[in-house]
Amino acid sequence: MKDPNGYEPPKVWKWELPNGGAFESINKPTAGATHQKSLPVGKHPLQLYSQGTPNGVKVTMMLEELLALGYNDAEYDAWLCRINKGEQFSSGFVDINPNSKIPALLDQSVDKPQRVFESGAILLYLAEKFGEFIPTNFNERTECLSWLFWQVGSTPYLGGGFGHFYSYAPEKFQYPIDRYAMETKRQLDVLDQQLKDQEFIIGNTYSIADMAIWPWYGQLVLGRLYTAGEFLDVKEYKNVLLWAEKLDKRPPVSRGRMVNRLTGNPKFQLHERHDASDFEMRNEAALKDTSN
Repeated sequence: MKDPNGYEPPKVWKWELPNGGAFESINKPTAGATHQKSLPVGKHPLQLYSQGTPNGVKVTMMLEELLALGYNDAEYDAWLCRINKGEQFSSGFVDINPNSKIPALLDQSVDKPQRVFESGAILLYLAEKFGEFIPTNFNERTECLSWLFWQVGSTPYLGGGFGHFYSYAPEKFQYPIDRYAMETKRQLDVLDQQLKDQEFIIGNTYSIADMAIWPWYGQLVLGRLYTAGEFLDVKEYKNVLLWAEKLDKRPPVSRGRMVNRLTGNPKFQLHERHDASDFEMRNEAALKDTSN
């Protein structure tokens, strides 16, 4: 197996040099903490350690939706974990998530504080804890979980595959870009057909399936991921686009997108969230105005 550029894989791979790309400073083939640092803990029942990537947005969308329904026990402190600086490898973070990926949640409202890691698991945990956004009917619940895990299993092709080679890799190679663009478009077509005659992913009920899928595929067709909308010709997925626009207009979704966000308009960046008033009073634009 030899590629046209002359690379032939060795019998045993060894990590010798950084391989380039946007995340080469934090990528490594080993797990565990790289430094000792405790995590901050706030006053609310739920402690979230995250960054405003699509996986992080899944959870903040859910929490804001729960708060909008009046669940005070869904109040949360959202602490920023800067993944490009390797903060997910602190000893405190690894205690909450041994896989060192955001988001990670600590539920302090139970007798023994419960850690929850992996964004899909957090959505399911919160849905079951509060009895919202997941059907109680067995067949409908099964459909919801099927689409939740569809997202978990499919998105690595979009993010780690297409997104990496299209946006983050140190060089552009046609084969991986073509391969993952093809798969991303196939996934968009799956969603487009699913949404042909219904309002939400599992029918006419808004659920954690929508919250899992929208931050990735909804934002992709809205032109917010990898500046790849034109390249992938996302406008042809009309049903996905209508669904994405519908969710984008929900106030809890808008708030969820702001939390732990580090890029874009400062008005829509809320690096940490500890109170509902923070969206107006502590977004980056507001903090800049008060410091001048």
